[in-house]
Amino acid sequence: MLASLRTAALFGVDACPVHVEVDVSFGLPGFAMVGLPDASVRESRDRVRSAIRNSGFPFPSHRITVNLAPADVRKAGASFDLPIALGILAAQGVVARRHIADLVLLGELSLDGSIHATRGVLPIAAAAKREGVAGILLPTSNAAEAAIVSGLGVFGVSSLTEAVRALNEPASCAATPAPPASAWIGEVADLADVRGQLLARRALEVACAGGHHLLLVGPPGAGKTMMARRVAGLLPPLTFDEALEVTAVHSVAGCLSPGGGLLANRPFRAPHHTISNAALVGGGSQPRPGEVSLAHHGVLFLDEMLEFSRHVLEVLRQPLEEGSVTIARAARTAVFPARFMLVGAMNPCPCGFLGDTMRECRCTPQHVARYRDKLSGPLRDRLDLTVDVPALPPDALGATTAGESSSAVRARVVAARARQRERYARDRIQTNAALTPALMAAHCALDRAGLRLLSAAVRKLALTARGYDRVRKVARTIADLAGAGNIGADHIAEALQFRMVE
Repeated sequence: MLASLRTAALFGVDACPVHVEVDVSFGLPGFAMVGLPDASVRESRDRVRSAIRNSGFPFPSHRITVNLAPADVRKAGASFDLPIALGILAAQGVVARRHIADLVLLGELSLDGSIHATRGVLPIAAAAKREGVAGILLPTSNAAEAAIVSGLGVFGVSSLTEAVRALNEPASCAATPAPPASAWIGEVADLADVRGQLLARRALEVACAGGHHLLLVGPPGAGKTMMARRVAGLLPPLTFDEALEVTAVHSVAGCLSPGGGLLANRPFRAPHHTISNAALVGGGSQPRPGEVSLAHHGVLFLDEMLEFSRHVLEVLRQPLEEGSVTIARAARTAVFPARFMLVGAMNPCPCGFLGDTMRECRCTPQHVARYRDKLSGPLRDRLDLTVDVPALPPDALGATTAGESSSAVRARVVAARARQRERYARDRIQTNAALTPALMAAHCALDRAGLRLLSAAVRKLALTARGYDRVRKVARTIADLAGAGNIGADHIAEALQFRMVE
């Protein structure tokens, strides 16, 4: 007897439809699997056999052949357990329908027949909707995630017995309703905790308003990390489309909590400086998203930036410029989204006290030069704002007056972002940081005084063409914060001060 079912395989953040064909025929007992399965899929033979027997169903003592089509797409992961098991039962007649083409089946089986959660459910559900499939049968803990896709019947089951009952008696299994947006639970840090540092606070506001990359330079204990960890609280809420993209990336990476739905908070990622380049940008034989993709539409914070390996920092060039990561493999190429806001923090020298008025720096000029060379010129040129964060004087440390709160700064950021969305409504971008050279000609025109000032700065500061454009983008953001329609010389002057720190 032959049974045919639907499932899906993941490659990057894309889902590929897979047809599972199970044939149970007379012959010597055996369990063969074809269709380019990897080790985790081949191991499903033992899980499926035990799950079927421990669920009270008969396991055939005949030859079983499982074909996973298309044969040129590698199948990885344990989510094929459930369709294979149901295919065997359908071929024996335990499941009434032998051709289950109206449902996508997903799930990892335990030896006792229970069904565990799997990753990448949201992209698979979206692909099923595009293919015109009526519904999806999957673990109960993944049902809320799949229910984000509207117009798709989502049926959650917790065991193989429930899955068989859902297929034989569809009326006994109710569809899962769409869940409310969920958020990460954690302490909300407020910018009001930061004392002093008015220039750095202004830089945070400008960076958040335009989606610009930011580098904080200062001695230890000046508050660089403290301010960076408050950046996500200054950003506007995710739109629905942005939340879908963020949730899909975290689903593929297996970072969603069980039962979680659409993510509502902007991600904040702060990897340790010992991270590898593959962990930062993604990779592997079956490509997984890295930290830059997990920070999509959020913040990637590199604390002690110069302690990261130089070759790790250099792989950030493409994501910073293009907003995506392309990982090529022999069979296919995976593209991960990576439109994030980079915030870096570094000391001015190896000991950290260069320029400090209270503590003496003992580093030689050679040590300082070697230390700063870890951040290459091309990478530093891609950082829109660089701001000096000096050590606070003793009287400021004990100040009782709180600084401006995150909510007040966020209100100005949201207003500036709203002006940008309205201005770029036809251009498919949302922030000034994403402006292309062609769009800059239309939206970042300078008056005569501003052009004269910027031309003089190019000669004095030796700005590159990229640095010239990034000053104009930052000036455009400063004008948006001020509610100005055109970029003036004062906006250019403020933007230039964020590229003058040595």
